[in-house]
Amino acid sequence: MSFCLTASRLMKASEVKKLCAELRNDPALLLALELTAKQEWYKRKMASAPTLAIAQ
Repeated sequence: MSFCLTASRLMKASEVKKLCAELRNDPALLLALELTAKQEWYKRKMASAPTLAIAQ
């Protein structure tokens, strides 16, 4: 399973490099971002999953 982080706004190259360096130097922050992304992905997956309906 792979994820891609995207920017919510346009960023300058220097901002991207700074953010990447910050994430590289702080593994806990990277882990927190990854966990958040996986939770959002799981919520979307469950929301779009078909449900079982019991006919009465």
